[in-house]
Amino acid sequence: MNAKGSAGDEGSESSSSSKKNSKRPKYSRFTQQELPACKPILTPGWVISTFIAVGIVFIPIGLASLSASEHVVEISHRYDRDCVPEGFDNDLVGFIQSTTTNKTCTVTLTVPKQMKQPIYIYYQLDNFYQNHRRYVKSRSDKQLRSKEYERDTSSCAPEATNGDVPIVPCGLIAWSLFNDTYQFSVNEKSLQVSKKGIAWESDQKHKFGSDVYPQNFQSGGLIGGAKLNSSIPLSEQVDLIVWMRTAALPTFRKLFGKIEVDLEASQRISVAIENNYNTYSFGGKKKLVLSTTSWIGGKNEFLGVAYLTVGGLCLFLAICFILVYVIKPRPLGDPSYLSWNRNPAGHMN
Repeated sequence: MNAKGSAGDEGSESSSSSKKNSKRPKYSRFTQQELPACKPILTPGWVISTFIAVGIVFIPIGLASLSASEHVVEISHRYDRDCVPEGFDNDLVGFIQSTTTNKTCTVTLTVPKQMKQPIYIYYQLDNFYQNHRRYVKSRSDKQLRSKEYERDTSSCAPEATNGDVPIVPCGLIAWSLFNDTYQFSVNEKSLQVSKKGIAWESDQKHKFGSDVYPQNFQSGGLIGGAKLNSSIPLSEQVDLIVWMRTAALPTFRKLFGKIEVDLEASQRISVAIENNYNTYSFGGKKKLVLSTTSWIGGKNEFLGVAYLTVGGLCLFLAICFILVYVIKPRPLGDPSYLSWNRNPAGHMN
C-alpha cells in the first residue's frame, strides 16, 4: 500500500509539474480567433458582380480623366542647345562658365490651340538629382525660419560660412538656385509674368521667416546659381521657396510664374532667355514649358489610361467567368459543411 501510495503521489506531482511547465495558452475566443467575423462565400454571382461594378465605375473615370488631359494645352521647348553660340558646340562647360560670352538668346513658340489664363510657366530640368542624400540634407530649416538661428549652419556644409560669417540661406540647395530668366512678348508687346501664388502659402508663413534676410549669399569664389536681394525677407523670395521644395525624381518641373492673359491659336510668342544655369557639366537638359490646367492638374494621360486598363480588365474577367459558368457549370458546395457552420461556438465536441 505504501508503494502504491508513493507511486500515486509521484504521478500526481509529475502531472502537476507538467501543467505548470506547459506553454499552452489559456483558452479564449479572442486568442483562438473565434470571435464573430464576416466570412463571405465567393460564389460566382458575387465575383462576377464585383468585377462588373469595378469596370462600370473605373471606365467612366478613366474617360473623364483622358478628356480633361486632352483639353490641357502645353508647349514644351528644349533650349539648352539652342542657346549655345557657334564656336562653343564642343566646349559647353567653358561657354556657361565664361563671364564674357553673351548668354541671351531668343526663341519663338507657336500656340497650337487657344490657351486661357492663367497660363503656367515652368522650367524643367532633366538628370538633376535633387533627391541625393547629401544634397537634401545640406540646409538649415531653423535658420530659414527665424533670425534667432542665423548661426545654425552645422548641417549646411560645404556652403555653411564664408570666413566666420554665416551664409543665409546656407546649404547646397539654396546655393544651386535656378537662375535662368525668361521674358515674353507677343506682336512686340511685352507679356507680364506674375509671381503671385507660385509658392505654397504654408511655406511662406511657417517655413521661411519674415525677419530672415539674405546675408553673405553667393559671395564666395564659386557661384552656384541665382543671387538674392538682401533687402527682401526670405518669406517673400518666392523663387527660392519653390526651389527649396526638392523634387523626388531626376526629371522635374518647377513653377516660374504665370501669364494672366489669354493666348489665341497660331499666335507666335517671342521668348528672350538668359541661359545662365549650368546643366552642361552633368549632362542635364533644360526645357521651357507653358501649360494650362484642368480639374486633374496638368497634362497627364497616365491616370486615365490606368483607370481604363483596370476597368477593362475587370469587365473582361467578368465576361470570362460568365462564359465558364454558363458553358461548364459546376454545383456549389453545401455551406452547412463548413467548420464554422457545423460548430458555430468553435468548441470541440
